[in-house]
Amino acid sequence: MTAPESPERSAADSDPGSAIPLSEAVRVWARVAALSFGGPAGQIAVMHRILVEEKKWIGEARFLHALNFCMLLPGPEAQQLATYVGWLLHRTRGGLIAGTLFVLPGLLAIMALSWLYAAYGDVGAVEAFFFGLKAAVIAIVLEAVRRIGRRALANKVMWSIAAAAFAAIFFLGVPFPLIVLAAAAIGYAGGRSGARAFAAGGAGHGGETGGGVLDRETVLGEDIPDHARPTFGWSLRVAGILLALWLGPVVLLAAWLGPDHVFARISIFFSQMAVVTFGGAYAVLAYVAQQAVETFGWLEPGEMLDGLGMAETTPGPLIMVTQFVGFMGAYRGATGLSPMVAGTLGGLLTTWVTFVPCFLWIFLGAPFVERLRGNRALAAALATVTAAVVGVILNLGLWFALHSLFREVRAVERGPFDFDLPVPASIDVASAVLTLAALLAVFKFRIGTGWVLAGCAAGGIAWRAATGG
Repeated sequence: MTAPESPERSAADSDPGSAIPLSEAVRVWARVAALSFGGPAGQIAVMHRILVEEKKWIGEARFLHALNFCMLLPGPEAQQLATYVGWLLHRTRGGLIAGTLFVLPGLLAIMALSWLYAAYGDVGAVEAFFFGLKAAVIAIVLEAVRRIGRRALANKVMWSIAAAAFAAIFFLGVPFPLIVLAAAAIGYAGGRSGARAFAAGGAGHGGETGGGVLDRETVLGEDIPDHARPTFGWSLRVAGILLALWLGPVVLLAAWLGPDHVFARISIFFSQMAVVTFGGAYAVLAYVAQQAVETFGWLEPGEMLDGLGMAETTPGPLIMVTQFVGFMGAYRGATGLSPMVAGTLGGLLTTWVTFVPCFLWIFLGAPFVERLRGNRALAAALATVTAAVVGVILNLGLWFALHSLFREVRAVERGPFDFDLPVPASIDVASAVLTLAALLAVFKFRIGTGWVLAGCAAGGIAWRAATGG
């Protein structure tokens, strides 16, 4: 159904979503989930097209306000945005339905691919398939830098913030949360001061958002719904329930199996990730890649790229790659269980502790954020965070490129500087050729993500077949 442009609403109607049958909302959220390919930018664009332009359930300004709030949170902003809008329209159950459906297709797809990878990942065509995907992933991440940067870096100040964020993380190893919090503080101060460089307060990132649907023309309207007005009692109850669902399994596993057991480590690490990883999916993946590969030894660098290739080719948040990481960590590290059973449990555990906190952030914070619509200082803070995220994503792209294109990478430590450099003689010619082809396809010929992924996968299989490698 299509909502009327100026829906009739009585003062007694405390639930704007009552104009939308819940069954219709379920169908729409399932459709959004099924089309959610291409990373957060593509997913946000799909939601905008369906929810704002087609259904007119929510207006342009409110959609962008919700997006900017979700960008400031740790975790996947697209899934959190779906939860936020679902909550606005149909209360808590609407948020649960929207957020869960957004994750479900990716959960099923990544689990199936993880089984395939664990069973056959080092054999013939399967290994070659993922070898080809790595080249496409590098191009896709770098294209995300361009796409987000085009919208976020509107002036020299924002360019400087992006450059500083990249230098801080690549050369100095500054933690992601400190970079994001520093950017937010700078933006907030700049917005309060009225400086022109911060006045635009950015719309966030992800896809083109034209349309210009006014809030008053939508089902939700301009007013704050009654259920979106924060009360201490409701906030306390929802926080208690979600904290128990999130941290209960973590505490039980650590107490039962010991903190050094792989299941306990998975639950603790990804719970920490849910709290400290800001800046969207790509920034999260940089943190996960470095910790999973270098600290825990659950994966090799190339395998992390394989996992990201899975996430890029399946619907749902890119952060679903963490399910693959948890699967492989438990597959290799759990004792007393079949490796496949252990991997399955590890993957499901990872997904649980990754996404339950997302519901907590939205249900606890969104009622208060709804009251801050139109706050210029907050908008400036969010826009500055987006600029810093451009630098963080560039770091991720270079990290992947170094470990994909070169067989050897050496660490450089000089004073406060600590970074990696490639060994030129160790370059992987096949990977370099495929990566160059992917870059040309994405940047010069504007070929879609799906075609680039498919082409690189086919190229990897063909290369290995021709060389016998």
